[in-house]
Amino acid sequence: MAEGDNKSANMLAQETAQLEEQLQGWGEVILAGDRVLRWEKPWFPGALIGASTLLFTLIYYLDPSVLTGLSCAVMLLCLADYLVPTLAPRVFGSNKWTSQQQQRFHEICGNLVKTQRRVAGWWLRLCALKEEKPKMYFASVISSLLAVAWIGQQVHNLFLTYLIVSFLLLLPGLNQHGVITKYASMAKREINKLLKQKEKKNE
Repeated sequence: MAEGDNKSANMLAQETAQLEEQLQGWGEVILAGDRVLRWEKPWFPGALIGASTLLFTLIYYLDPSVLTGLSCAVMLLCLADYLVPTLAPRVFGSNKWTSQQQQRFHEICGNLVKTQRRVAGWWLRLCALKEEKPKMYFASVISSLLAVAWIGQQVHNLFLTYLIVSFLLLLPGLNQHGVITKYASMAKREINKLLKQKEKKNE
């Protein structure tokens, strides 16, 4: 067991080191984005919502086709991939890179690798469910897709995308400030109360 844990830890460290090397040119930008997403200043949540609202208002106003939207998105990604590693050291100053920043950059890369592993684990569990319990797999997948299709039919797709993107932008800050833990604990307590009341009624 210990040998397996050591092997997994070594693989995690190796993957983290590889990701650090790949994202080295984006280090300053990633750290700046991390500070915004974790709400280091009280006005950062408002700035995130404002930026998201401005972007989706622009999309709504221009109403581009799917092909145009994809082309513009890929073009912006290509420009960022070319310009950011070149301009970031001049803007932020590469000589200001400290050990604390390097440590935080290492933590971010480690969290990204762990998230990638979790997603891969969920996919493997879904594939295992398909092999072991095909009826349950079919029922759960179809019911989930029907629910998503119904929600998409009731809510405008652009507005729904705006809500999802805004929530994802706020999620790291909510988690950092303990908001998610607080309300998850409250929901858990309420569910436990309901279960206890149901047990008492059955008795």
